[in-house]
Amino acid sequence: MDQKFTKPYNPAEYETATYDQWEKSGYFNPDNLPNPIEKPFTIIMPPPNANGQIHAGHALFITLEDIMIRYKRMKGFKTLWVPGTDHAGFETQVVYEKKLEKEGRSRFKLSHEELYAEIMDFVQTSKKTTENGLRRLGASCDWSREKFTLDPDIIQTVYGTFKQMFDDNLIYRGKRIVNWCTKHQTSLSDLETNSETKKDKLYYLQYGPLVVATVRPETMFGDVAVAVNPEDKRYQSFIDQEIEVQTPIGQMKLRVIADETVEKDFGTGALKITPAHDANDFEIGQRHNLPAIEVIDRYGKLNEKTGKYSGLKIEEARDAIVKDLTEMNLLLKTEDYEHNVATCYKCGKIIEPRIIPQWFVKMTELAEKAVAAVKNKEIKIIPDHQEKVFCHWLENIRDWNISRQIVWGIPIPAKLCEKCDFAIVDLENKETVCPKCGSALVKDPDTFDTWFSSGQWPYATLGYPKSSDFKNFYPTDVMETGGDILFFWVARMVMLGIYRTGKIPFQTVYLHGLVRDSKNQKMSKSKGNVVDPVVIGEKYGTDALRMALVVGNTPGSDTALSEDKIKAYKHFANKIWNIARFILENTKEKPETDELDPADEKILAEFRTLTNGVTKDMDNFRFHLASEKIYQYAWHNLADIIIEESKPIIFGENDLVKQSRLKTLNIILVDLLKILHPFMPFLSEVIWQNLDNYSNDLLMIARWPE
Repeated sequence: MDQKFTKPYNPAEYETATYDQWEKSGYFNPDNLPNPIEKPFTIIMPPPNANGQIHAGHALFITLEDIMIRYKRMKGFKTLWVPGTDHAGFETQVVYEKKLEKEGRSRFKLSHEELYAEIMDFVQTSKKTTENGLRRLGASCDWSREKFTLDPDIIQTVYGTFKQMFDDNLIYRGKRIVNWCTKHQTSLSDLETNSETKKDKLYYLQYGPLVVATVRPETMFGDVAVAVNPEDKRYQSFIDQEIEVQTPIGQMKLRVIADETVEKDFGTGALKITPAHDANDFEIGQRHNLPAIEVIDRYGKLNEKTGKYSGLKIEEARDAIVKDLTEMNLLLKTEDYEHNVATCYKCGKIIEPRIIPQWFVKMTELAEKAVAAVKNKEIKIIPDHQEKVFCHWLENIRDWNISRQIVWGIPIPAKLCEKCDFAIVDLENKETVCPKCGSALVKDPDTFDTWFSSGQWPYATLGYPKSSDFKNFYPTDVMETGGDILFFWVARMVMLGIYRTGKIPFQTVYLHGLVRDSKNQKMSKSKGNVVDPVVIGEKYGTDALRMALVVGNTPGSDTALSEDKIKAYKHFANKIWNIARFILENTKEKPETDELDPADEKILAEFRTLTNGVTKDMDNFRFHLASEKIYQYAWHNLADIIIEESKPIIFGENDLVKQSRLKTLNIILVDLLKILHPFMPFLSEVIWQNLDNYSNDLLMIARWPE
């Protein structure tokens, strides 16, 4: 027995060297596996953002995916786990903008090229930190196939999809209302906004012969109509009539229209319609062919159309306009009003709807096929209640704005003619003149929404369409990711995967919840409750962290992670170490018997029940149960009962019974290490290297107990 077993288990002594041993073996690469069966098992890693250090959420998904990969590798599958990192467009640019602010600089003072180059340098450094963090967590992924979302081949795949969708009339450029962040100066998708409850005033304004109720009097200069419900008897005589409305900067004439979406019970039942600054008003405007008049600019200030209020920020303008309306006796009353407002999910500023030309994806046809794939059981979502959520969201989806007004990301390969509102996809950058009016075409300055490019991740990473990897490993088997990005990412991958390849991108979606602190609160730097997986792993061992993350953690549920919980599994690691030490120091030579005592046959039968149960749990993604069973057996059955009962047998005079018990303990140790390996890979591998009588290779490729 190695002298290392005379000391307590110290993870820091072994983890780095063990990972280096795995990586140098080449077995992370499925092409190097000894005698694998032909059936592949593939996971494409959700690429962590390459803009900072890994966090507890990364530790959870790496642990879960590594468990799946190590299990299938030991079952003999040709396992491929493709690692990667995400440029994370808007997210990364926001992180870098904060860095610039701390340095007293602004991104608006840098040229496009300068800002892009600075962010690229920042990301390359962060990317290495992220990758090293994944190694520390034990990720047995194939680094030879590592991808970055800005790799040239990934970009070309994204461009190919964009061009195909444009040619298929699934992508169009048009002027529609979008969510606009006045701080970050970019449009955002519906999923990139938060809904927050806000207390405002509801202002009742005299609009000619009518009274309207509004929370935004500052947009009155962009009003183009007043809308009422067609069934509202109070306004029948006004429908289709024109009314004159007095404002602080003059009169305006508005048509009264009837629209079924107007709620008779809200306010006075008469709504001012401002298509340029309200999503609902925009839809009403579209139905009634109303113009859209922009009176608030991209910076959240009133523009030249608002007369004396021009240049004022929204809140300032609201106060000034209300004051003037009051003096003109046009403000009849105010009420306290609580409502939901959309805010930027990064900075918290209230979204200002704007109508600007953007690229949109038509979602209806794509969504229908994605819903069918789930309902037809081609794709299974775990936990299964998320299938209804997935389908409901897709059945009510709107067209997707994929343009972003940021520097960091994949440029949209298109040329524009603003004179005649013409747009063309130009992958080879050859087109220079507008075919409609002869004006010079200009390069589209926008970039793709990150989710448009990352939505193509499964087939793009595998080299669609000609690569042998795509032919051998697509569709992939499992997409494991957070439940919070079911719509952001998973739905996009399903839609784009089916569209581009004609096949589903993965067969199973496994969703995990958030990692919360010991008090079940969301982790955040401001609360000071963040658990750094690298730091905590160095203190207690990566295996202890992995067990703390997975035991009791049911799919889709949030999990509480405390230092005490991790510490408890450090004690478990020591228990396994001591179990191995006891068995190894008493079986320096292979037990010489082919027969087992009936008591030992019973012990092995019970152990086989355990391994069969663990195998069944692993096949059904019940990792929380499998890990708990291993823990309970090792500590309370093997250590507390079997080994204690074995001591008088081993040190007794009956050699046949002794040899039978030693053989039984050897069998249990060998297979216990195997079933423990996906969960605690470092500890199990270190012990395995001392089983000279059983193996001369790595535990990571040993065959799973049958």
